[in-house]
Amino acid sequence: MNTPHRTTRPAPHSVSPSLRLFVSCLSLTTPLAAHAQDLGHKAPPQSHTVYINHATIHTVSGGTIESGGIIFEHGRITSILGEGMVSGFAPGTEVIEIDATGLHVWPGLISPYSQLGLTEIGAVRASDDMSESSAMTPEVRAAVAVNPDSTLLPVTRSNGVLLAGVFPTARLSLSGPEPTGLIPGRAGLIRLDGWTTEDMAVVGDAGLVVNFPLGRAVRAWWMEEEEEDQTSGYDRAIRRLDEFFDNAAAYQAMAGDHPTDLRYEASAGVLPSAEHQLPTFFRANDYDQITGALAFAAEHGLRPVIVGGRDSHMCLDALKSAGASVILETSFRMPKRDDSPYDDLYTRPQQLQGAGVPYSFMSGDDTPHERSLPYAVAIAVAHGLSPDDGVRALTLTPAEIFGVGADYGSLEAGKSATLIVTTGHPLDVLSNVELAFIDGRAIDLENKQTRLAAKYREKYRQLGLIPREE
Repeated sequence: MNTPHRTTRPAPHSVSPSLRLFVSCLSLTTPLAAHAQDLGHKAPPQSHTVYINHATIHTVSGGTIESGGIIFEHGRITSILGEGMVSGFAPGTEVIEIDATGLHVWPGLISPYSQLGLTEIGAVRASDDMSESSAMTPEVRAAVAVNPDSTLLPVTRSNGVLLAGVFPTARLSLSGPEPTGLIPGRAGLIRLDGWTTEDMAVVGDAGLVVNFPLGRAVRAWWMEEEEEDQTSGYDRAIRRLDEFFDNAAAYQAMAGDHPTDLRYEASAGVLPSAEHQLPTFFRANDYDQITGALAFAAEHGLRPVIVGGRDSHMCLDALKSAGASVILETSFRMPKRDDSPYDDLYTRPQQLQGAGVPYSFMSGDDTPHERSLPYAVAIAVAHGLSPDDGVRALTLTPAEIFGVGADYGSLEAGKSATLIVTTGHPLDVLSNVELAFIDGRAIDLENKQTRLAAKYREKYRQLGLIPREE
């Protein structure tokens, strides 16, 4: 095998798709750090044309191309090649040509809901910056609180997740004189690589997050609030939400000089008066919450996205007529009701798809396990969802939910070169991600876990229990 290097056409250099070798090529201009990825260099802008050939290209939006090719430069895809390969480039073009025979190219996966970069170790309070404690803090933007050096980012992207929605959280409490945790802030969409939060932000303000209250009392063993407090608290919470959105609309309609209110300024993008209205993300799982959130959105002219959606199959017509999308939190959960079939939640995507309701997936697991998101989708595939629909729910659909479908989520000429090269299907636990690019920037897939694996393999080599690599 030859070591890849930058070349000038017409002297192409076909290279091994190995990540180690490809990164060694980039190290001609960007030396790699010798320590863990979270302290290492971020990927530099794309400075040369990349040509991946003889690969199976999964465009998502336009079918699959066997033994095809893809060319990108300056962070954008310039060509998707079908039959036949490019014969040459413009004189003086610096080209990295990658022979990807037997490999697959996919759009980078998107996690639509996470706290990546906002939390590191759940048991260490100082490493958590994701939860708000007031009733309403719409001025909070999760994307600006992200830690670009979080060790969880390289671990997650090494499994193909290259973009992620980041959401502020809050514990919704309806007891006491005033409810808390109703509006924890605004969501964002980030790249999982960058020096600063500005570098990482794809969409800094993606829409407002609302924890919609449950209208009936919960009698579960873990509920600490009295039934009467829950019921009266629900009424107060709805009044507060109505008052907030009515005031926000009135604030935007005010003419002339008036005192600035950051809460209402921050909410302007989700109101119907906005030029390009952003979605409002309603955390809602139960039937009562979902239908209540949809009715509330209709009353105030909001664009609803349901986050959770456990009972979404019970209100498909309402979701469809509201034009709502759903970010499902299902695959790693047990059925809600004792008499539900074991696969109740695993078949939810097919039910939404049959009704024509757009959906994506959230892992529903702890943030350090966000890398397992593809396998949450694989559970739904094992229970009847087609693999193509599963991939779309992790690529183009979340891109559309966040309003960036024109740039991300599929492989098309003119779109961002945010993609992965794999040994197999990204939902298959046996498949490996060999290469990753974000906006054309080659991403180092080493991380804390790969370095620990290398460390302990060396231990067993020294003990003579495994052979040394040639």
